[in-house]
Amino acid sequence: MIGRLRGILVEKQPPELLIEVNGLGYEVQMPMSCFYELPNIGEEAIIYTHFVVREDAQLLYGFNTVKERALFREVIKANGVGPKLGLGILSGMTASQFVASVEREDISTLVKLPGVGKKTAERLVVEMKDRLKGWSAGDLFTPYTDAAVADKLPESSVSNAEEEAVSALLALGYKPTQASKVVSQVMVEGMSSEKLIREALKSMV
Repeated sequence: MIGRLRGILVEKQPPELLIEVNGLGYEVQMPMSCFYELPNIGEEAIIYTHFVVREDAQLLYGFNTVKERALFREVIKANGVGPKLGLGILSGMTASQFVASVEREDISTLVKLPGVGKKTAERLVVEMKDRLKGWSAGDLFTPYTDAAVADKLPESSVSNAEEEAVSALLALGYKPTQASKVVSQVMVEGMSSEKLIREALKSMV
């Protein structure tokens, strides 16, 4: 079981990153709510991981804190919710929003997330309401700020920001037409891919 990685960030391609630990490179997928808080490429990062072994793949999901990972593990315990859907859920809203939606039985907000239909949303509420009792929303995630996002991309990379943002939304489970449309709507010249993804996700919740 791989539970924690400490190393240098080599690549950041939302929602996936590559971190080098003692000469080994680990590919890790992260919810965007965690991805925003990563340091810049070339800097050291500590990532708490959830390791998934399937017949056709071995996957690592990463989080900035133990609490974030704990919430992810609670989410994927729900019937019909796998790691990919859990990644999309925790990318589409902050932990406090998710906990509040479950507590209020706010089905209409949950169904806006990629891959979450009415039945899945109802199941999340029923199965998670009791498990989330006593959880302080403020303790689950450290609220991210614009300061945590990487600075403007170099000119050579700006043209790729829109493409990277669309690719990230597809990886999170959004449909191609939906991803392209929302990215083009929120795109502002000079915006980094991470900022663009954040604004796109905000506009869909």
